[in-house]
Amino acid sequence: MAVLLGALGAAAFAPVHAVPAMLISLVALFWLIQGSSSRRGAFAIAWVWGFGQFAAGNFWIANSFLIDAPKFGWMIPPIIGGLAAFLALYPGLVGAVLWRKDDLGLIRILGFASLFTIGEWLRGHVLTGYPWNLVGYVWEVSPAMMQSAALWGAWGLSFVTVLIFTLPAMLGGSIQRRHLRVLSGGLALLAALWLGGAWRLDGAANAHVPDVRLRIVQANISQAEKMQGGFGIQHLEKHVALTRGTPGFTETTHVIWPESAANFLLDREPDLRQFIASAVPPGGALLTGTIRGWPQSGDLDEIWNSLAVMNGAGEVTAHADKAHLVPLGEYVPLRDYFPFINKLTPGKMDFSAAPGPQTVAVPGAPDAGPLICYEVIFPGAVTDESHRPQWLVNVTNDGWFGMSPGPYQHFTASRFRAVEEGLPLIRAANTGISGIIDSYGRIESISALGTEAVLDGLLPVALPPTPFARWGIWWAVALVTIGIIPLLLGRAIAQR
Repeated sequence: MAVLLGALGAAAFAPVHAVPAMLISLVALFWLIQGSSSRRGAFAIAWVWGFGQFAAGNFWIANSFLIDAPKFGWMIPPIIGGLAAFLALYPGLVGAVLWRKDDLGLIRILGFASLFTIGEWLRGHVLTGYPWNLVGYVWEVSPAMMQSAALWGAWGLSFVTVLIFTLPAMLGGSIQRRHLRVLSGGLALLAALWLGGAWRLDGAANAHVPDVRLRIVQANISQAEKMQGGFGIQHLEKHVALTRGTPGFTETTHVIWPESAANFLLDREPDLRQFIASAVPPGGALLTGTIRGWPQSGDLDEIWNSLAVMNGAGEVTAHADKAHLVPLGEYVPLRDYFPFINKLTPGKMDFSAAPGPQTVAVPGAPDAGPLICYEVIFPGAVTDESHRPQWLVNVTNDGWFGMSPGPYQHFTASRFRAVEEGLPLIRAANTGISGIIDSYGRIESISALGTEAVLDGLLPVALPPTPFARWGIWWAVALVTIGIIPLLLGRAIAQR
């Protein structure tokens, strides 16, 4: 039952958006923990619940191992099962810490919300982190509910969501008037969040940066074809043809191609740079995913998954390298101990990681903050704090995941980063989902998954730094602290 209830909760995320499923799942988890006969039992039942949630929420990762099934297919059970088992440790620890024979009612629910949020934060940081499908993301269905992320980020929204969704657990025993008052308070808090978000959106202007017109190219090239090799020039030609051949190119000022669109060491390929330059609008720029290597001649010592900014002369005027690499996708953790394992991307050399987020100058447009692939899923870690960009650019190749929930959930994370930072986010994905997201997380333009598309649109303006952009997780820390102190005090009083 626990594993099925955990899997049910995953239905609350994109693309299903069955939000009540998360409420049912969390209430059931709380009851199961409280009904355990021991701390060890509480850990076990919460771990099993977590295994169900993360297995159901991340099964789509298997698609990336099936692209070259003879070589990587054997890795699906240990990777998908192992990932779910590891991530389930966090709700398991919540169960172990929360469990106690006495019934503290609302205090216990506050503690549950606090501990669950701490678990999500740890999940986003331990061993490079994997903050996928945070509970707060269930509110992607409501732009108004998303707005509080500008104050306390996805972590804070997760805390409030877990708290409100778990309050009905108080009705598991005898229903008392105080229980109904608490439930009424939870509904009032939910309404306040929606009303506050609606008020924020009601005063939001749809302003755009003057003289900047974007073109996003989604070439929809299958990852299987990319893995075969030998088609790099044809893929580049397709991007150029879509860029120039789609009506409206003469009005475009800036072109954005996805990750791996120019899958070459451009520093070593002057002829290719000149060819790409034919897709650069006059006086504008083209931003593309590419590979950067060092040194620029001879044998390579290092390679980076990178974004290049190119002008009409075929010059790379700026680049930004990926800082948050995908384990097994771009490098093999503990490679010396696992020499028989290869990374999924072609080539024997592991990618190197950049120090952190960077801001790049874009000719004819405001400075941008590039985010390559899943770098966009990390709250509070998407901008260069010393040089705040005026827009975020997320280039990705979600072709690895096929027609699965993965690209939808990836797009959800992108929308929340825009709200948190108060910055527009422009997303170019090889197979989708591409789009233009304004500084409030509203979608101005979007492509369908698994289709060839060219999106034209304006660049939304940036907002002043949000509270979350200024102070990071401290508002969420305050919420969690407020929630966990009564639990600790209640236990201390009970022991006396």
